[in-house]
Amino acid sequence: MKKDFIDINDTKALEELIARSHDEPVILFKHSTACPISSAAYNEMSRVTNAVSLVVVQRARDVSQEVAKRTGVRHESPQTIILRNGQAVWNRSHWSIKAEEVETALRQYT
Repeated sequence: MKKDFIDINDTKALEELIARSHDEPVILFKHSTACPISSAAYNEMSRVTNAVSLVVVQRARDVSQEVAKRTGVRHESPQTIILRNGQAVWNRSHWSIKAEEVETALRQYT
């Protein structure tokens, strides 16, 4: 079964995601369609059972930069960030992105 990611293509969608993080932890995944490491991370994130919000940096560079600005987490791609109460509470990038670790971290902030 193919994973359905939630596309975050504009700052309004990012605002809604950050607002939702006040009710529950949310997962944000920054993906580059031009990077083989990001492709591997995408495959890992497709195995995560919870909802994953997706920023494709080539399509939404301004959103990607806004994430870095609001969270204080330096932009990298690929990158996974868990937001809780409007704050970045956990993040990994590149080869450190593993589905099991994302789910473990998510449980920690539930």
